[in-house]
Amino acid sequence: MTLRNGKEFLMIPGPTNVPDEVLRAMHRPAVDIYEGPLIETTELCMSGLRKLFRSEGQPYIYAANGHGAWDAALSNTLNGGDKVLVLESGRFALGWGEAGEITGLEMEVLKGDWRLPVNPQAVEDRLRADTDGDIKAVLVVQVDTASGAWNDIAAIRQAMTAAGHDALLMVDTIASLGCMPFEMDEWGVDIALTGSQKGLMTPPGLSFVLAGERAIKAHATADLRTNYMDWTFRNGPEHYEKYCGTPPEHLLFAFRAALELIEAEGLEQVWHRHALLAEATRKAIAVWAEGGVLDMNITDPNGRSDSVTVVRFKGADPAPLRAFTKEVCGVTVGGTIGDLAGQGIRIGHMGHVNAVMVLGTLSAIEMGLAKLDIPHGKGGVQAAIDYLAGAL
Repeated sequence: MTLRNGKEFLMIPGPTNVPDEVLRAMHRPAVDIYEGPLIETTELCMSGLRKLFRSEGQPYIYAANGHGAWDAALSNTLNGGDKVLVLESGRFALGWGEAGEITGLEMEVLKGDWRLPVNPQAVEDRLRADTDGDIKAVLVVQVDTASGAWNDIAAIRQAMTAAGHDALLMVDTIASLGCMPFEMDEWGVDIALTGSQKGLMTPPGLSFVLAGERAIKAHATADLRTNYMDWTFRNGPEHYEKYCGTPPEHLLFAFRAALELIEAEGLEQVWHRHALLAEATRKAIAVWAEGGVLDMNITDPNGRSDSVTVVRFKGADPAPLRAFTKEVCGVTVGGTIGDLAGQGIRIGHMGHVNAVMVLGTLSAIEMGLAKLDIPHGKGGVQAAIDYLAGAL
């Protein structure tokens, strides 16, 4: 017997659900790339990015996923042989550093724990020891979807300042922008980047980079620049130069529609919605954990993200539970990846998501736990409901 017929829920940490308004925005003919509505769309997308990143910096738009944004940030600001310090809190900062190695950069990893966020004091200590200034950039993700960690970017910048180090601070916000507070200029971030397919509710295929004043200055002497990623060309006077050729028109129309939805709700309200739904998820997991099998991956409550929750299993295989929620209930939750592969589930609660979707997902999981005889505390969904009712 299946209960899945009806609208299915995609509750993974990206790509996320795309609103109907965003899908409809793409259903239109192509337009002239040199004048008219596309130029207006570009201007609105650029100004919208500044609002999302809370920055007066220079935005760049790429027809690429987040890995393309990684390359753009590194190649436009650094030189061959430069050392980058990668702050480990999961899989994705490491991936960014590995991408840099391919271009000729040297990667040093500040080892972390996949169950904890980055320790700012460890960052300060390492940078203080770099008396020759070999480290040219610090790479960190605000949220790592492999571990569920949330990193305190403001505290990391304060640590860099305390160490008296002038490395560029580069932040990947792919799994956090539009979900959690981010203050690029206030926190002293030099480069921030993101992708379209998570909190920004747009189909995969666009990535964005915001360059601050120090990053733009570093660009003048960078020798890793490539034709497609190059900021100098993209700063040219012709509209098509902003995209190094034909713009990804229909994705831009979609992103413009997503920005309009965020503006209508209000960015701070978007953050608040994500915070409430994430905490409701955590309340349910805390109850389930009483059975001794499930537990939050991130042990520090202050280091847990509001966009994705990673749950570890001990002594039970999570695969049957994921199969049950998908095949019986029509709810897709993510599997764990990287060092945690096969050890748990990832619940995405980012982007176009509301209380009904989160509570429905939690209900499907709790039903699966009961059906599969996986030990768990009873009443997790009720705890989530009680929390949300009291928070309103």
